[in-house]
Amino acid sequence: MNKEWAEMNRAMQASLAGKETFRAGIGQLIALRDTLFDQITRIVKTYPEEAFSLMPFAGADGYHAKTLAYSIWHIFRIEDIVAHEMIAEDRQVLLDRGFQERIRAPLITTGNELAGEEIAAFSAQLDIRQLYLYALEVKRSTDEILKSLSYPDLRRKFGEEMTGKLQRTGCVSSAESAAWLIDYWCGKDVLGLIRMPFSRHWIMHTEAMLRIKNRLCRLARKGVDPVAYCGLSCNHCYLGEWCGSCRTAYNTCSYATVSPDGQCPNAACCREQGIDGCWACGRLETCQKGFYTPANDGAEAAKAQAVYIRDHGKKEFLKVNERLRSKYEFVTMPEILGQDWREGLRFLEEN
Repeated sequence: MNKEWAEMNRAMQASLAGKETFRAGIGQLIALRDTLFDQITRIVKTYPEEAFSLMPFAGADGYHAKTLAYSIWHIFRIEDIVAHEMIAEDRQVLLDRGFQERIRAPLITTGNELAGEEIAAFSAQLDIRQLYLYALEVKRSTDEILKSLSYPDLRRKFGEEMTGKLQRTGCVSSAESAAWLIDYWCGKDVLGLIRMPFSRHWIMHTEAMLRIKNRLCRLARKGVDPVAYCGLSCNHCYLGEWCGSCRTAYNTCSYATVSPDGQCPNAACCREQGIDGCWACGRLETCQKGFYTPANDGAEAAKAQAVYIRDHGKKEFLKVNERLRSKYEFVTMPEILGQDWREGLRFLEEN
């Protein structure tokens, strides 16, 4: 489990257990959920539609054997059912706000009954943007429910009446691989539900989503030019394990993830001009787009590398990267190239 998330989860669980610390625990839980949902948001806003129905680990044993779309659906269908049918005892977001039609979902269950190609086929039918909006609405509504709880509410239990109610909704398949969920949920009190569907369940599936998207990125990069449009070397970037490069549809480089359209301004500009990279642009030295934004700590280092490519070519650029990695200990180029592109260029040429 991700160490940061595990620590946040551990602290939250400890706080929820105490009457005096319960309210702080709810705040910690919501903070954890915000952190995890941010990962989902980045994936939805950055990755191409095709990515959400692919199964790079098909046949594996684990949550990562699913798809990105299925993972989002599964997390939030379970939460929607548990939060609204059981705890708040009101209408599910999916059924109350027309999301099933908007998402184009052929079912309303948690999806536990699906396997293999069924998961891929189901995922391919979904409108990912609407699925994301559904997930966002479920999270928001659950957060409000959590904030409204009192400490005594945590010990509320569920009996046979709730079991029957959940069965009648049809939101859990009667298939053996899914039907156990109702007994599992109804065997817990509210605190037990918080500890699984609303927190640990998120962590496990979010980690699986990260494995899926990282694998898709690595596959996308095969045979692709390893030099980014701005002048960075994807082969030597600390994000290389998770980014598919700005030359593919799987770009998770810094300025792509913060741009509204998921495109780095440098990459977009080069494509518009029909050039191979910023080194081929006559405005390189004065450019302040994307990675060259003055406020960016790595602006001058990126520009130094682009100028080096212009003057010496990509092959020499990749070679100097290899030499630098063998001679110095550093993670990012600004650590050794500094904050002046001319000085950085000189350093590259001397090494």
